[in-house]
Amino acid sequence: MLIGYARCSSSPGDEQDQRDQLRVLGVEDDSIHVDHGLTGTDRPRPALTAALSALSARDTLVVTSLDRLARSVADLSAIATDLQARDVLLMFDGTVHDPQEPIGATVFAMLSSAFPEFESGLIRLRTMEGNARRKAAGGFAGRKPILDPAQQAELYDQHQRGEYSIAELANRFNLSQAGIYKYLTREKTRRNAPHFSPDH
Repeated sequence: MLIGYARCSSSPGDEQDQRDQLRVLGVEDDSIHVDHGLTGTDRPRPALTAALSALSARDTLVVTSLDRLARSVADLSAIATDLQARDVLLMFDGTVHDPQEPIGATVFAMLSSAFPEFESGLIRLRTMEGNARRKAAGGFAGRKPILDPAQQAELYDQHQRGEYSIAELANRFNLSQAGIYKYLTREKTRRNAPHFSPDH
């Protein structure tokens, strides 16, 4: 069973993006748990508690990235230790890590380390929270899309064929991993539209 968790900024668009990304990863709507607020170490996270409580052995906790799961390295270590002890799989950045497999066990062991990618991700989220507040106050408008329609279609096709991981696609298209999920969701929605033609 897939259980999804997202920690979102105060921007309504951020929550929708996270839900869309989790759906792309296979999580059903009624299995998605969302907490709001990216800052504050003492902020309650009832949705995380609910998500962890819903997990049984051999279930998979799905998050788009580790910085959406934990608020600090110590927090991440505690969550990873709990999941491993309960024989729960963890999916992040589009890859499933199984604590029963050698590589997965190594990944779980590494999650207690202070690696730069996680810390930089937390900084990005805190910046996002500040930007969302400024935007709500009329501070600035959103950015224009980086990829044109042809590039978006190419990205989707490469992902569907399994040619590259999410991290590799992010490097190839010069996007964040969150950006990759956003474009995948946009293209999937476009292709599912009744008027869609593969020649356009």
